[in-house]
Amino acid sequence: MKNPVTDKVGKNTLDVVGEADLFNKWMFQTIYPFSTGKILEIGSGLGNISEFFINNEDEIMLTDLREEYCLSLQHKFGSKQNLLGIDKLNLIHPEFEQAYSNHLEKYDTVFALNVIEHIEDDDLAISNCKKLLRKGGHLIILVPSYQKLYNRFDKELGHFRRYTIETLSDLFEKNGIEIIHKKYFNFIGVFGWYISGGLLKKDTIPSSQMRIYNKLVPLWKRVDRLLKNRIGLSTIVVGRK
Repeated sequence: MKNPVTDKVGKNTLDVVGEADLFNKWMFQTIYPFSTGKILEIGSGLGNISEFFINNEDEIMLTDLREEYCLSLQHKFGSKQNLLGIDKLNLIHPEFEQAYSNHLEKYDTVFALNVIEHIEDDDLAISNCKKLLRKGGHLIILVPSYQKLYNRFDKELGHFRRYTIETLSDLFEKNGIEIIHKKYFNFIGVFGWYISGGLLKKDTIPSSQMRIYNKLVPLWKRVDRLLKNRIGLSTIVVGRK
């Protein structure tokens, strides 16, 4: 019997984004310079980004809150030698340290891409991310930008909020994490999010729109460089414990 899908909108979005190979590679290349040693990914989903680390032979632990995603990850990557394991992980578990004692202070890099916006107590989420890091380890967080862009997409995906570099940086600083890098990412994505989720009030990202966007990623990368990453659909902050 197949495990039931409890996150239908999220699963559909991951499927659509998963087909955007050039976009996923761009996101991976953006965070990879800060990814060292043993790595833990929070919210691995269907493995859209995990795959790049696996293929690059990095030592990586994959985690997700949902059992169906953990099972999918096991099926996809379970035989890989550089996979440290797959675990179900709740970033705001009420007994986090006891529940995940085997993960505490174990990793050189912890990253969470499009995860923290799903958590109401984002301060606690960042605090628990820090507990997973060794001293000197890197925390990489990517979240959606600008509360003014909050629309039907966000609501359907279960987002509590959107961020700016300032608001995300505040969470790092409150938790005593030294910020070593911060920028916006994917300027052109702002227009697609606003038009499809705001003006057209669609429930999910149209696959046809994502396919066109994906083909033009080399152009979008150049646009980000020209704008010096001063505006973008996503906010990225990297910190050191």
